[in-house]
Amino acid sequence: MSPRPGRGEATVTFLGGVGTVTGSRFLVETGRAAVLVECGLFQGLRELRRRNWDAPPVERLDAVVITNAHLDHCGYLPVLARHGFSGPVYATEHTIELAEIALREGARLLAEDAEQANRYGWTRHHPALPLYDESEVERVLRLFRALPYGQPVPVAPGVAVSAHPAGHILGSAWLQVYLDEPGGERTLVVSGALGRPRHPLLAPPELPGAAEAVIVESTYGDRRHEDAEAVERLAEAVSRTVARGGSVVIPASAVDRTEVILYTLRELVGTGQVPEVPVVVDGPSMLAALDVYRRAIAARSAELHPGLVARGESFAPGMLRELQTVEESMLANAPQVPSVIVSASGMATGGRVLHHLRHLLPDPRNTVVIAGFAAAGTRARDLLEGAPAIKMHGRYVPVRAEVVEVPVAHADAEEILGWLQAMPAPRMTYVVHGEPGASARLRDRIAADLGWPAVVPRLGERVLFA
Repeated sequence: MSPRPGRGEATVTFLGGVGTVTGSRFLVETGRAAVLVECGLFQGLRELRRRNWDAPPVERLDAVVITNAHLDHCGYLPVLARHGFSGPVYATEHTIELAEIALREGARLLAEDAEQANRYGWTRHHPALPLYDESEVERVLRLFRALPYGQPVPVAPGVAVSAHPAGHILGSAWLQVYLDEPGGERTLVVSGALGRPRHPLLAPPELPGAAEAVIVESTYGDRRHEDAEAVERLAEAVSRTVARGGSVVIPASAVDRTEVILYTLRELVGTGQVPEVPVVVDGPSMLAALDVYRRAIAARSAELHPGLVARGESFAPGMLRELQTVEESMLANAPQVPSVIVSASGMATGGRVLHHLRHLLPDPRNTVVIAGFAAAGTRARDLLEGAPAIKMHGRYVPVRAEVVEVPVAHADAEEILGWLQAMPAPRMTYVVHGEPGASARLRDRIAADLGWPAVVPRLGERVLFA
């Protein structure tokens, strides 16, 4: 990387999260400091995942700030630590709590993948090694520092950050970055992953104030969600599957997706829209995250939807089974009665859900519900695109089960635009964290509907601030 900018020449470099909905990493540099905003893992296509093995292209880094606990925002932290980073990592308290769960689970899955690759020869590397391990996760956990909502916190010389609720998952934040430059203070807004104004569990995203530049996500920048349609689609999929004697498997990220699914199923069972059947949550990490949400409800967290707090939501849609052990998980592969199985990972890239898919995909009575965004190159995306067979554990499994998509969690194009228009026009808007079509579409909507200058940056591109 080129030398640090001179004083008065702050820059932003887009090291990830462009052209893809993974690997978010945005380097903010001034003449006095370098701060990495987001430290995400690339996922999906092989050429993207290979980038995770690259050494960080940063000569010196003073601090990292992350917006939420999903791996596409924090999963590269252990690699950064392995390459010598020992500075502070700032995040909200709930993000720190959930990131520990996500990173530990990531280390476990990476170790399992490497072990299987070596055992069955599924690798050109001898031996195959995990991208990071538990010791590197431990090193990262010691670096976390709590970032309170609504209060500017100095994170590096001349750089302060304030976090504001983003309504995406518990602990998620959008950031206001303040740069103390010779010509005066300059500001940057980073959206992180924006939630929906009508999220069933969380309070709406706080609206942004003025800034000279904005970095905004575009995961669903080319779509519009219909809340009633999504819930109806889930209800019909479960009812249809149960009626034909099948089971539903839902790949879900450990954080938030599981909670939203359980909440929605509880509502549907309560209103009689779906029959009451066993609902299985499979995996220690999912259950650990579920406990974090339950504790937040008991503590009456202001991040949560007031209605959720008022009734003390338990996330128990009738016959709820929580599976911790591998032996319990194996028994769930062949349900004796129609069931709903919720298991990680959300994009079916690894974890226990692969075993459930391997057993359930060949049977046309069953259904796979993809709840949330599926990046290109993931098994979840292949299923949505109608792949006749999916490769898992070295063999192809025929896909005869029904596949249904139910979008959740991320704001759609209208909601992103509604959030942006609460602030005065910035000098420049950078559209990131989206696949090319979605980013381009949102860029065009920002220009046409708001009249703002907007661009989709290139990977590795460095721009002068605002």
